[in-house]
Amino acid sequence: MSILLNRSALTLLLALAVIRTSASSPNFVVILTDDQSWVGSSLQILPNDARTKSDYFKTPNIERLASMGILFTNGYAPAPFCCPTRRSILIGQTPARHIYQKDQRNWTSNYRKQLSIPQMLKQANPMYRTAHFGKWDMRFDDVTPEAMGYDFSDGLTGNDTGGGKGSGGPAAQEDPKLIWGITERTGKFMEDQTKAGHPFFVQVSHYAVHLDIFYREQTLQNTKGWAKGKKHSMPEFAAMTSDVDTGIGLLLDKIRSLGIENETYIFFLSDNGGRNGIPGQEEPELHRNDPLRDGKGSVYEGGVRVPFIVSGPGIQKQGTSHAPATGLDILPTIADLAGYANPLPKALDGGSLKNVLMNGGQGEIKRSNPFLIFHQAVARNAETALILGNYKLVKIWDNNRLELFDISNDIGEANDLSNRMGQKTNELHHLMVDFLEKVGAETRKLGSKAEVYENAKPL
Repeated sequence: MSILLNRSALTLLLALAVIRTSASSPNFVVILTDDQSWVGSSLQILPNDARTKSDYFKTPNIERLASMGILFTNGYAPAPFCCPTRRSILIGQTPARHIYQKDQRNWTSNYRKQLSIPQMLKQANPMYRTAHFGKWDMRFDDVTPEAMGYDFSDGLTGNDTGGGKGSGGPAAQEDPKLIWGITERTGKFMEDQTKAGHPFFVQVSHYAVHLDIFYREQTLQNTKGWAKGKKHSMPEFAAMTSDVDTGIGLLLDKIRSLGIENETYIFFLSDNGGRNGIPGQEEPELHRNDPLRDGKGSVYEGGVRVPFIVSGPGIQKQGTSHAPATGLDILPTIADLAGYANPLPKALDGGSLKNVLMNGGQGEIKRSNPFLIFHQAVARNAETALILGNYKLVKIWDNNRLELFDISNDIGEANDLSNRMGQKTNELHHLMVDFLEKVGAETRKLGSKAEVYENAKPL
């Protein structure tokens, strides 16, 4: 009798231990699309503004994901380009700290020393298993996924791996943009870890909807029958968008079939804003990123504002938050949700979204600085934007031009307030310059490839 009781007690204790592990060490999935505009899906970002969705594309699974959690109306990528954003998400630091440094000879080696999401999770719980599938794109020094703590990955992949520019699109393929392969590997990884009792983190980095354009033939036949819009009208691009949406839906289905919905957090965003133009698209009546200004490569809203959704246990369904959220917030949020006990790095630029997520989208996000900053230089035209509250300051370094916008009332950044609001302009400009000086950021586009790349090699 006592043996039976002891066995029953042991079984109960083991069950409780599993429950505690699931609660304190949840799973995390980050889904990153490529070049997907803030208005590049059928998900309407602002409830009362039909302009904040595509007028042609159909993405029911992105809509479904938003219904499962909280949609951040003010979601931002860390940068207006692919590589800087991907580096930033991994370590929670703005690119001004780690890719546009004046001491180009040291920044790559310093980057490798930063705490990454996989490394942080393994410190929180050694049982965590981590994976990255899809586009890695850590150019300049080719730091590997393994070097940053991943257990499984597709290796040193970039645009060309998934059909980058110049590879022959638009065209039909059996596995366009490698969507099905990425999805299959992710599903198997999640299943293997669930069966083994390991909590996991996986980043799913799609090549879509980056150029070139590839799609399934049947999907194209479907999109040709859709009513074209004033800003989006190209069936081939709509088909590629639809295919990546299907891949996202398959991942959501897999999580549900594994029975881990209540212990899995999902983050969804794009690596930067949508392109200004698509080769082969008819001349649109409206800008492709309308109502936003400009697009990929620019620090105006069209280049950095992106769809941003978080779902998971304890998060209100069909919620909306107007708090500004950025890809820099993913690391500290995951640390908070996973119960990471050590102090986070002082150089972290993101903040935890947990309190906002668990409060129906209400509240503020605490970061080391009260502003968001977007900066590029070196291999790009030198531009910086700083957002503090409702105001956004844009600086074009070549001609020392400053523009001030109230993006709460002027999302299209059409009305420059810098002359009328000189004090506010100066206040934000001082914050901008002080921060860039503090982190040693370069504020020039360097003149030759040798300057840009040769000095970027680590010692």
